[in-house]
Amino acid sequence: MSQTAADNLLGIYLKDRRTRLDAAAFGFGGSRRRTPGLRREEVAQRANISPTWYTWLEQGRGGAPSADVLDRIARALMLTDVEREHLFLIGLGRPPEVRYQASEGVSPRLQRVLDALETSPAIIRTVTWDVVAWNRAATMVLTDYSKLLPERRNILRLIFCEPHVRAAQYDWTSVARFVVAAFRADVVRAGAVSHVTEFVDELCRISPDFAKLWADNDVRSYGEGVKHLRHPVLGPIAFEYSAFAVDGRPDLGMVVYNPATREDAQRIKAALAEHAD
Repeated sequence: MSQTAADNLLGIYLKDRRTRLDAAAFGFGGSRRRTPGLRREEVAQRANISPTWYTWLEQGRGGAPSADVLDRIARALMLTDVEREHLFLIGLGRPPEVRYQASEGVSPRLQRVLDALETSPAIIRTVTWDVVAWNRAATMVLTDYSKLLPERRNILRLIFCEPHVRAAQYDWTSVARFVVAAFRADVVRAGAVSHVTEFVDELCRISPDFAKLWADNDVRSYGEGVKHLRHPVLGPIAFEYSAFAVDGRPDLGMVVYNPATREDAQRIKAALAEHAD
């Protein structure tokens, strides 16, 4: 896309968002308005930028604004995270810097997606690897998260601090190294480094193994792979796992563990039936 085309597209988008706002809701009253929404000078006032420059931006002749200016305009126009990202892609050709926000849990619809995966353990985790939702198969195969306090439902805490979780891993050292490296990559990508400092310091004090791996500064992508477990009820069992982003929820990710064989799936199904409420 040429710069002229990008400038024009930016101007169209800004005007469209501006005219959708209710001026009265922002305290802008006065005489009857001939057109809906805020006036250009009112957006400029809210964004603390020059009214002339904002007008030029809407007219497609203001040039490429800085990220700071786009961020102020996004707040002035009350853009959602998706709309803000779109504004940056149009104006600068790249998404904005990540702004970490603590997770607010999952919707009932997302929980139903997990519940539909009958024999595939599935969880929803935050970017700081707290498990906030799970299905019955995950309770059976991985951990009964409902019996843990919310602050104890962290994957790293489970791997490094719970002996039964450690014993279930075929190669705990490789699993631990992978988990730490993927966790580091996730929190940096999400801009959440400062939010996990106390947690990381705590794990370093509790677990020398974690402290050693954290000091290695490795990074990995979670992606997909194969996981083997020694389950106390099901015995040796294997899964193909995949990690997915949750659209519209950058604070969440879903991990699904599909049984590697039909026999593994049947064992999980039988165990769930035996332990049905």
